[in-house]
Amino acid sequence: MNCSGPITFALIALLFSLVAQADVQFPPLSGHVVDRAKLLAADERYHLTELVQQYESDSSNQLVIAILPELQGITIEEYAYQLARHWKLGHKDKNNGVLFLVAPRERKIRIEVGDGLEGTLTDALAANIIHTKVVPEFQSGDFGEGINAGVQSIISATRNEYVAEPLESKKDRRMTVLLGLFLILVILHLFVTSVLSAPVHGRSYKRGRFGGNYGSGGFGDGYPGARAGDNFSGGGGGFGGGGASGGW
Repeated sequence: MNCSGPITFALIALLFSLVAQADVQFPPLSGHVVDRAKLLAADERYHLTELVQQYESDSSNQLVIAILPELQGITIEEYAYQLARHWKLGHKDKNNGVLFLVAPRERKIRIEVGDGLEGTLTDALAANIIHTKVVPEFQSGDFGEGINAGVQSIISATRNEYVAEPLESKKDRRMTVLLGLFLILVILHLFVTSVLSAPVHGRSYKRGRFGGNYGSGGFGDGYPGARAGDNFSGGGGGFGGGGASGGW
């Protein structure tokens, strides 16, 4: 059986892929928050900086948030993997780096996990964080809150404190709404039927009886307030492609 055709095609595809990756330019690692897309306000960058700096101080894990204008024509999975290795996130002896990458132009999100943290921040948990914590906030236009929720959840996961939320698809939500409406209609139908079928002299309700009480129950990017000395370099942790991706 002659396989030279498929093999040649695969080699050509691999060659083009390597050439494309060679042209990719990575931004410098200017701090724990690298917001090249200017998506966050200054106070949001400052808060995230303080949060991840304290996390690194407590755990030695290196978490970096990167918000980039574009992915330069490659997938977010490949870009995140290459960027994490380029920045050498995590310590070499622990492989404990995490990259939280957001690409607004492509509307993509990626959590890239170092080899040493894959036991706690698993692919499944990373996916759950993206789809239940980050994506809903992004869809409502609150990028700062979405990134903050994602970072908080990543930290909790590496501490074995994160509780995954059930994933609900758009189809599931539509079915839930329709089922709720159906049950309301059934209850109304039963109520109206019982009222109309009751004897006139047997009706005990009075006006106002059915009532109730209702009441209201990046630092390093040059923004104001950036902590001085945040520029740091990674220690050379290893990445094997663990993590998850999503979009909004």
